[in-house]
Amino acid sequence: MAERKAKAKWQGTIKEGKGEMKFADYEGPFTWMSRFEDGKGTNPEQLIGAAHAGCFSMAFASRLEKAGFAAEEVETEAYVTLGKIEGASRITRIHLVTRGKVDGISEEAFALLAEDAKLNCPISAALAAVPSITLDARLINTLG
Repeated sequence: MAERKAKAKWQGTIKEGKGEMKFADYEGPFTWMSRFEDGKGTNPEQLIGAAHAGCFSMAFASRLEKAGFAAEEVETEAYVTLGKIEGASRITRIHLVTRGKVDGISEEAFALLAEDAKLNCPISAALAAVPSITLDARLINTLG
């Protein structure tokens, strides 16, 4: 399997410092404000959300294909909540919202395959310590 590389650098104190994350063609800043408040830039939790949304979408498309359905489109958003567990900062919840354009599949089959993808995509498995990973999966624009 392929090995992927990401890099982060932090300079300064926790509240006044700044950081930068790099991987592939992405390069973005992060700060205390972008992580714990509404500051400009990204944060590790947002990148985890992007990774989870991407992994889930691919896993779901794969399951749809194996079940005999070609997905025209699977689009997923991940909402990652950073909170406290026993006084320590932790990811406390990830909520995946996915919409799919898949002809010929029933709502029930769509939901079952989406749930399977949520439980078994590699990023979900890596995030097994998160107390709550939820899913809202809806089928859109189908012919039947």
